[in-house]
Parts: sequence; C-alpha cells; structure tokens
Amino acid sequence: MVKEFIDRYIAYYPRNREKWNYDDGCVMLGAQGMYQITGDEQYLSFVREYMDFHVEDDGKIKGYRRNTFNLDNINNGKLLFGMYDLSGEEKYLAAAETLIGQLREQPRCECGNFFHKLVYPYQVWLDGLFMAQPFYAEYETRYHDKEGYEDIVSQFRNVQKYLYVKEKGLYCHGWDESRRVFWANKDTGRSANFWLRSVGWYLAGLVDTMDQIEPRESTFYQELCDIFRQAADGLLQYQDPETGLFYQVIDHPDTPENYLETSGSVLTAYAVLKACRMEVLPKEPYVKIGCGIVESVIAQKLKRENGEIHLMDTCRVAGLGPADNPRRDGSVAYYLSEPKQVDDAKGTGAFIMAYSEYLKVSSSRASFGN
Repeated sequence: MVKEFIDRYIAYYPRNREKWNYDDGCVMLGAQGMYQITGDEQYLSFVREYMDFHVEDDGKIKGYRRNTFNLDNINNGKLLFGMYDLSGEEKYLAAAETLIGQLREQPRCECGNFFHKLVYPYQVWLDGLFMAQPFYAEYETRYHDKEGYEDIVSQFRNVQKYLYVKEKGLYCHGWDESRRVFWANKDTGRSANFWLRSVGWYLAGLVDTMDQIEPRESTFYQELCDIFRQAADGLLQYQDPETGLFYQVIDHPDTPENYLETSGSVLTAYAVLKACRMEVLPKEPYVKIGCGIVESVIAQKLKRENGEIHLMDTCRVAGLGPADNPRRDGSVAYYLSEPKQVDDAKGTGAFIMAYSEYLKVSSSRASFGN
C-alpha cells in the first residue's frame, strides 16, 4: 500500500512549477531518502528532472527571488550537493553559491538570528531552522572550512533561549525580538501557542543540521544533540495515547475541532528515527516510538478511495501575521481554522522522508512492499 501510494504520487507530481517552492523540496527530500534505501532509479530521476528544470546551465535558479530574503527558498538547495556529487555539473554548485549568497546577506535580528523573511522583520519562526540551517551547515562543511558553525549553533541556541517554554516542554511557533507585532507577547515576544508542524520542522531541522556537523566529537555537535534531546522529549510527552500521533495544537487535545495532524506527526517520526540511526537517541525506546508513529499514520491516515490511495489530514498552511492579516494571530482558534488538505506536498513529502527512515532503522520489521 505504501509503495503504491509513494510511486503514484511521485509519478504524477509536477516537475515544472514556475516557482522555486519549498513544498516541492519536501517531496524531493523524501524521494532522495527513498533512493538511498532502495536504489530505485525512479526516485533519483524525479529529483534530477525537477532540478534540471529549475537550475539553468549557468546556475541561475528559475522561479527564485533573492530579494524577498525568504528562508523558505533555501530548502530545495539541500538537493544541490547530492546532484553535484552525482553529475559533476558545475551548475549545481553555482546554484548553491547563489543560495549561500542570500544567507550571507540575510537580514538579522540583533541577537544574530536570520529574519524569517524580509516581510517579517525581527521575527524568528521554527520553520526557518528547517529550511535554512541544514543547507548552511553542509555548505560550511564542504566549502567554507566550517567557519559558520558558531553562527549556526548560536541560532539554535537563541531559539532555545527565546522560544522554548520550560513549563510546557515545548517551543512556540514564532518570536518577535522587537515585541511590536500584534501576535507577540509584549514581555516575551513569543507567539501564544504550540503548532505541531512548526515543532516538527524544528526537530527535523536540528537532526539534519547535526548530520552535517563534523566531527561528531565537536562541542558544536554535542550542543545540538543536547538541544535536540530536550526538544524531542518535550514533544513526545504529548503523544495521543491511543494512536501515538499528535494534535494540530499540541497541548489542547480536548479542544473541539482539534485533530491528529499528519505532517507534524511524521516530521517527528522522521527526526526521532534519524536521531536513533545517528545514535543521538538510544534505540530503546525511541525506535519503537518512531516506528509506531509511522505505522499509525499508515493505518489511520492513508485511505483508499475510488481505487486511489490518499494521505489525509495535513494542515494546508499556518503562519503568523503579517500586520495586514490579523486573522493569523497565533490563537488556538486560528490554527484550527486553517483547512486540512489531502495529499498536501508538505505532508506527503514529510511522510516519505519518515518512511525512508523507517526502512533504514527497521528493515527487520518491515518490507518496502507493505
């Protein structure tokens, strides 16, 4: 069932969108993971076709707008390194230089963290750590003598300092250093609630960044491990006892209209299973926890309708502001007002990412054809 769903989704997924879109990057990262574990060329071909459409011979990226200084635009760049390794084509390295050029000029908060976007000045969102930091870390390791490691780790350090709520064991979605935007607490700068996918982004961003830091014995790597373990354990205490999944607004399971959301659940599974494979988390009990989430999503959220399999219950989008969009206020009611999507690229991409990790750590428990 899973193989049928993944293969059909990728077969029909558009390779030629005009926009350089982070949603597409999630699906490609999933396909990359499937290629790594199965060796099936269809997954590599999918990534190659998409990247060849968007990365022109001179390295210019079709559909990319640098002047927005949007961290979301960095996500797809994670695929450039692997494509360069496989093909030797300089255009991929040139495109990576374009994206690192954005980060070199990205506006920053006074504390040193990147603005999430130019239109969100002095704001840090958990999403941005996933989008940018793994790319930044891999570039530094490969091409810049690791000189940016302190900057990378300090940005996670600041997120722990400013967005972590100790009493809950959770990270809020966003933080405004200026305390001026309408959704921010005037004392702490934090948004009011805990959106599942943002925490999932954060966990995945942490583990993917750690995977690029060398050597493993370095203080940079060890500090990120400590931050990851605290964040993962904080979220895992909110698992639904029946399904092992997580609610859209994490700590409000009894609120009417709240629901077990797919994308954040599978991002959590991806991060936990990869952390087990990297020996950041002990295999007991965490492999069982991560595999259980994936298996529950397969059982609860993959549905066959009219002969086709679909992935249900992914939040289509959620954000904070800007000033001219007061509906996006970070309230529980706001997060529950955003529509659920079937076969959403963010949810499906994260599901494929998690499933590839599931295969990597649990080959004795599962076969690709289940």
